[in-house]
Amino acid sequence: MGEIVNLRRARKIAKRREDAARAAENRFAHGRTKNERALEEARAEKSRRELDAHRLETEDGR
Repeated sequence: MGEIVNLRRARKIAKRREDAARAAENRFAHGRTKNERALEEARAEKSRRELDAHRLETEDGR
């Protein structure tokens, strides 16, 4: 005789597994790694610093 299974619970577990697999696929397809995000942020900060370094200031501080 087989094991008694609560179908509602089994469906929920199966759905969670399916959702987790779909999320992993989406992360792979659309996500960026932590290193890629950090590199992009560092490049943006460097661009801002270089732009600010070339800024001309007037006597009234504008």
